[in-house]
Amino acid sequence: MKQYDVLEGAEPFIYEGNNVGILVSHGFTGSTQSMKPLGDAYHAAGYTVYGPRLKGHGTHYEDMEQTTYQDWIDSVEEGIAWLKERCETIFVTGLSMGGTLTLYLAEKHPEIKGIIPINAAIDIPAMEGAKDQQEPRFFDAIGSDIKKEGVEELAYDKTPLKSMKEIIKLMALVKDDLSKVTCPALIFMSEEDHVVPPLNSTYILENISSQEKEVISMPNSYHVATLDHDQHLIIEESLKFFQTQLEK
Repeated sequence: MKQYDVLEGAEPFIYEGNNVGILVSHGFTGSTQSMKPLGDAYHAAGYTVYGPRLKGHGTHYEDMEQTTYQDWIDSVEEGIAWLKERCETIFVTGLSMGGTLTLYLAEKHPEIKGIIPINAAIDIPAMEGAKDQQEPRFFDAIGSDIKKEGVEELAYDKTPLKSMKEIIKLMALVKDDLSKVTCPALIFMSEEDHVVPPLNSTYILENISSQEKEVISMPNSYHVATLDHDQHLIIEESLKFFQTQLEK
């Protein structure tokens, strides 16, 4: 198996700050580039931030093809472990499959103070057919669903069929355990999303057990909202969310 270098801009990032830690996770076929604006803003506010590069991502799609959903879980679990060594309080946010992993972590770690899933994926009907397919080996890219002109997501230009089968398993796993999520949740949902249907966010809202939960609708962004017109909305509202929860 060929060894691929990490693409420039796709490296994991770690910012040491105060004793409040925030894990930020990118999505399926994407890279840390999609979450870095949030990581930078959170660190500027004083927080400790960990942005993991999910295994098989940020290199080459043939590299991703060799990974499983458990590898992606392990990548964020490593981030949580790193933050726990340094921080008293932990929040988690993620985009797309990063939002799926955010929900997974909340299901497994009730001590997490709050979560912010952004266009989180728990059911993508367009991928359902992949479960029974054996070919083609690669499909067209799903990255860069961005409304803002001139902005590109650093993501793969092909999507491995094997990886699609893996995210389907991950989404089913997380969807089945949504009721185990009890921490406060701030859910961001793009009104027009060409990758993850907005109904995913509605379903999450209705099926998690959190007492404090709300959806913020983003009218001017497509799927990769963290790089789109509503980026400032995500940053402003999430910083407010952190502060509100910390004051309790």
